[in-house]
Amino acid sequence: MALPSPSSLPAFAVEGVSKMFAGRTGEVLALDDVSLELREGSFTCIVGPSGCGKSTLLRILGGLETTTLGTVTSNLSAGSVPASAFVFQEHGVFPWFTVLDNVAFGIRMAGMRKTQREQVARDWISRIGLEGFEGAYPHQLSGGMRQRIAIARAFATGSPSLLMDEPLGALDAQTRMLMQEQLLHVWEDDRKTVALVTHQIEEAILLGDVIVVMSARPGHIKETIDVPFGRPRSADIEGSIEFAQLRQHIWNALRDEVQLSMGFS
Repeated sequence: MALPSPSSLPAFAVEGVSKMFAGRTGEVLALDDVSLELREGSFTCIVGPSGCGKSTLLRILGGLETTTLGTVTSNLSAGSVPASAFVFQEHGVFPWFTVLDNVAFGIRMAGMRKTQREQVARDWISRIGLEGFEGAYPHQLSGGMRQRIAIARAFATGSPSLLMDEPLGALDAQTRMLMQEQLLHVWEDDRKTVALVTHQIEEAILLGDVIVVMSARPGHIKETIDVPFGRPRSADIEGSIEFAQLRQHIWNALRDEVQLSMGFS
């Protein structure tokens, strides 16, 4: 069955956003005049060199940072749940909680009754492939399994948007490939609005509807690319000529920015 197309309404509208931080030797401009729209129900991947402000932009979208200049508005209807749920590289699971309690934590904080939140948590545990591990503790699980807990917890909150900062970056290459496919399938069933920061070009192409290429610091948007592959999508696209051409195009856009970020002329 064909999946619905993302809405034309922007979930987030970022207009002229700049962000200044206080540094040891003075103020540091992290973001400079960033403007973009995230379509409702779309998957946007943000790539750029280290230190270009990708994570800062994500935190601004989620309300964890304020802007120095510019505005961010959202058209998402969140009701009684947070508008955005975060997934970080460190996965952030609680070592003293079981898998079930970790996945249910967000909706527990939102006041959902125990019977209902356990039902929701069990559903997401099953969907993320951890059925049978509900009573396990994080130290008993692999890194990939712990990251699945964090992803399931974010989806379980019911928040209409997910903001993901290198969620698969700490995994080994093989586990990362499997997790990319699992995240792809889970998201295509649910269609939340997602913004994902990644350093991996292939990951951005596989997962994203749109790829935002950022410059070296101070970060601004160098290019916005619509990914030409349809939905539903699988890792099979990675063997296509079109995939290789798009990967090379993105790297060409990034190469000079990465060199600048590393201090190369």
